[in-house]
Amino acid sequence: MPLTPTQQAFVQDFGESYQVFGLSRLMGQIVGLLLCEEEPQSLTAITEKLGVSKGPVSQITRRLADHDLIARVPVHGSRRDHYAATADIFGQAYANHAAKQAKNLALAHKYQQAMDAPGADAPGYFRSRVEEMTCFYELMLEFQEAFKLEWERRRRRLASGAPVNECEDAS
Repeated sequence: MPLTPTQQAFVQDFGESYQVFGLSRLMGQIVGLLLCEEEPQSLTAITEKLGVSKGPVSQITRRLADHDLIARVPVHGSRRDHYAATADIFGQAYANHAAKQAKNLALAHKYQQAMDAPGADAPGYFRSRVEEMTCFYELMLEFQEAFKLEWERRRRRLASGAPVNECEDAS
């Protein structure tokens, strides 16, 4: 079924939002399209709806699947690969981002240990910046864990039929 004008605009805007994060516009458009579609989409359907060639779509769907944002879904009677957005695509995108932050914290810890080693040659300014980096990412990860728990609670409320405008109510 063709996309409505609102869905078409959403797909285009989603592509542009991915560009803001330094990702490809096509990647965002694929995600946006799959968010619009109730049924899994074949690579052919994705390329036709987006008006692009199959090669880049194939590569990008593989990357998105590797990051658990979309999933390959079997469709009865078809041998083609079909894709759908994962059930908690937004939570997964957040988890992917949080994993990057955890790597930054590990990097900070690595250099704190290196500077604490005998004979370390780190200037005071560098030490203070690495200490600041450590504090920042430790705090960020604390907030991320609290956010993750709250998101899971609100997602359960949405799944239970709570209106979207009430998802922020505490209960």
